[in-house]
Amino acid sequence: MLDIPKNIKIIATDFDGVLTDGYVYFSSVSDEETKRLSFKDIMGMSLAIKNGYKIAIISGEKNYIIDRLAAKFNLEDVHQGIKDKLPVLTGIAEKYKVPLSEICYIGDDINDIAALEQAGVAITVPDANYKVREVPGILITGANSGNGVFREVIDSLLAVFA
Repeated sequence: MLDIPKNIKIIATDFDGVLTDGYVYFSSVSDEETKRLSFKDIMGMSLAIKNGYKIAIISGEKNYIIDRLAAKFNLEDVHQGIKDKLPVLTGIAEKYKVPLSEICYIGDDINDIAALEQAGVAITVPDANYKVREVPGILITGANSGNGVFREVIDSLLAVFA
């Protein structure tokens, strides 16, 4: 379990390298690009929503798979093609009138660092870029990218209330 304070109201996450294994799969017979998601993370999103957490996805890439996930859970805060993620995170905090100290951000690469440094709780994965793992106070999940990272975070949050 991760030691996450119980004041968290919003969970914001990167997509590739957190909810996915960080790989892009290309079809040999079409232009289709695929990504693998863990059902653990899908269930984690469901649990987060049922327990009153807001979820935001802030991705550096644009991908139809993110659109499908957002539609499945009626996510309002989905931002794609974002290179500088901190202004988006700040905008989400302002939208909900929630201080950054009550936001958990999950990221794995250098374009996540500014958001990780400003969020109340910063979380990354074991195979994150070394600079991310050096962010002061960052928590590192036991789960690897695409293998239940989001679920581990929500299980840790819900354990606080158990």
